[in-house]
Amino acid sequence: MKLSTKLTLFITGSKLAIVGLFILLLPFLIRQIASNYTNFSLRNQQKKVLQNINKKGIDYYFEGDNSYGSYTMLKDEYIALETVAQTLKLDTIRDTKRIVEQDTIAYRVLSFTFQKNKKNYLLEIGKTTASINLYNDALQRFALYVLIILIALSIIIDLIFTRQLIKPLGQIIKLRLTNSRFPFKKKHGHINTSTQDFKYLDHSLISLMDQINEAFEKEREFTANASHEFMTPISILQNKMENLLTEESASEAVQEHVVDMMKTLERLKKISRSLLLISRIENEQFSKQEEIEPQTLFNEMVEEIGHRLEEKNIQIDIELSHNKRLSHINHDLLFQLFYNLINNAIKFNKENGSIQISDHLEKGYYSILVSDSGQGIKAEDIPHVFDRFKKTGHAENAGYGLGLAIVKSIANYLNLKVQVNSILGEGASFKVIFEIEQRISKSIT
Repeated sequence: MKLSTKLTLFITGSKLAIVGLFILLLPFLIRQIASNYTNFSLRNQQKKVLQNINKKGIDYYFEGDNSYGSYTMLKDEYIALETVAQTLKLDTIRDTKRIVEQDTIAYRVLSFTFQKNKKNYLLEIGKTTASINLYNDALQRFALYVLIILIALSIIIDLIFTRQLIKPLGQIIKLRLTNSRFPFKKKHGHINTSTQDFKYLDHSLISLMDQINEAFEKEREFTANASHEFMTPISILQNKMENLLTEESASEAVQEHVVDMMKTLERLKKISRSLLLISRIENEQFSKQEEIEPQTLFNEMVEEIGHRLEEKNIQIDIELSHNKRLSHINHDLLFQLFYNLINNAIKFNKENGSIQISDHLEKGYYSILVSDSGQGIKAEDIPHVFDRFKKTGHAENAGYGLGLAIVKSIANYLNLKVQVNSILGEGASFKVIFEIEQRISKSIT
């Protein structure tokens, strides 16, 4: 999962969690706010009543009676004032019930005692709990809507900021890793970012790519020079050994040894040629302007390698039902690629075995499949079959030498893909994939 996706999920999830928690707490918060506001309102009314008593006297309310009571038309609020015992001391706000005109109504009541003219008075100011909670549902809905709008805006702002923040990281991954192909020839400028961590990462990757390129160039130069220099002494040794074979004084045993040495020199010569070929491919010394018909290519190949097939009595079946003409290709390199694959299919095949060559059209791709009925490849060896001089577990013909390394180099140079599938003991198959848009010009009928 990408970092941007994780951040998006985290931001959205955290905001939704806040909304969920707020929804759970909202009724309690609204009730608490309404209760506190009611208490504040009752205290203000208490202050006004006491101010009136201090200014106008207690008789302003009693008017000759011993008590005073007043309530609104809907009985939502009331005020009561009466004389009580000197020992009674109250200053409370609580929920209780009162009987008003034979109706029992729940009120939130402020009870307060005070002294006036050497008498103790009780002041009660009440407000119905129904009126207090009248707007609770509306307030809850309003608060919830406001919260949702604020959360949505904060999510949008966070997502925009997060995308802008990690955008340089995406550019680094795309330019330095995803779209970079070894060897790294294209030079990229530094990513424009104000984040020091991303700057450090970008500079480190560029430095690492430069070091890899430098090491690769030195290795490629050494391989080319060493392979070229080997050819001269090998040719001289071969000429001297051929001269030894022509001498009449050489015994039969000496001649046999000379022949063995010549075989070893020939193998060394093939290795040098293969390394030179890989070096030339990596140095891009081949053009890619030819068009090739696969059927013709394989016919040429079978003519050249036919004697190898006859030695092990191997049947080769070529069924190219699509036979797409390949453009922007190099004939010699593609010939060498498939030649090496077929050569391996013969080398690791069994007596009286078979080789099948077929083509397939898939979405956007044209592929050619080379399959054999040979020994197969161990699953743990498959990732390493294209490595140079990689040894395998076969008792005979140990190692894939440079044949498949050449296949990989050619495929990289021609922008092809090679996939390997194998079941040990049942054979192996190599699929060479061409991109239709770039490689196919027209069908051959």
